[in-house]
Amino acid sequence: MIPLRDNVPGQNTPWVTWVLISVNLLIFGYQTTMPQQEIVAFFNQYGFIPLDLSQTVSQGFTIHLMFVIPTLLSSLFVHGSWLHVVSNMWSLWLFGDNVEDSVGHFRFLLFYLAGGVTASMAHYYFNATSILPTVGASGAIAAVMGAYLLMFPLARIRTLVPLLFIPLFFDIPALVFIGFWFITQVFSGVSSTLASYPDGGVAWWAHVGGFIFGLLIIPLIRKKRWQYRCFYENGHYHCQSDEGSNT
Repeated sequence: MIPLRDNVPGQNTPWVTWVLISVNLLIFGYQTTMPQQEIVAFFNQYGFIPLDLSQTVSQGFTIHLMFVIPTLLSSLFVHGSWLHVVSNMWSLWLFGDNVEDSVGHFRFLLFYLAGGVTASMAHYYFNATSILPTVGASGAIAAVMGAYLLMFPLARIRTLVPLLFIPLFFDIPALVFIGFWFITQVFSGVSSTLASYPDGGVAWWAHVGGFIFGLLIIPLIRKKRWQYRCFYENGHYHCQSDEGSNT
């Protein structure tokens, strides 16, 4: 299922969402100029490697934490492929504006970064001996999706479902779309943990951890308790806030 757009009206210009998307794309563009060997070194330097943190803590090399801890943030801006960065940035574009509306620009930035760090620590909990660099904004975006689900469960997500070569379009409630996504992440996380080689290429538990962070934190920081009423009228879905805006 490929999400295309939602029907929740934006209230303000999502400056932080735009800046985050721009920074991620610029950094990935810079990555594409590197030869393969340099890219590997780039991932090892700026990606979060769980084993580095484990060894630093277990061996008491406290001073080394100043090199490991920053990667919890830098890893959020490094991506492994065009598909990786485009899919992440599209999801941020789709869900980030409404969440930014509800908490304000600065708090949204802190929420996004804290969600990403929490997601990385959730991945670390299940993969403390992993030598693979964890990269990507997926955990932070999962936090945004968790917040979006809690605030706009009845919003409709216009979704493309390709059936062979036939494109099918459906308006799916956010509760169903995001809820199904979360269930797949939990299932994949459990499967990877139980597998013989749990050190796979996708940080499933980071997605789960980030999502739960978003669910728990957004009620504490939202500046407006918007209530959206979604309804079907004249062949279209609409959402209306208590402030009177509607699609």
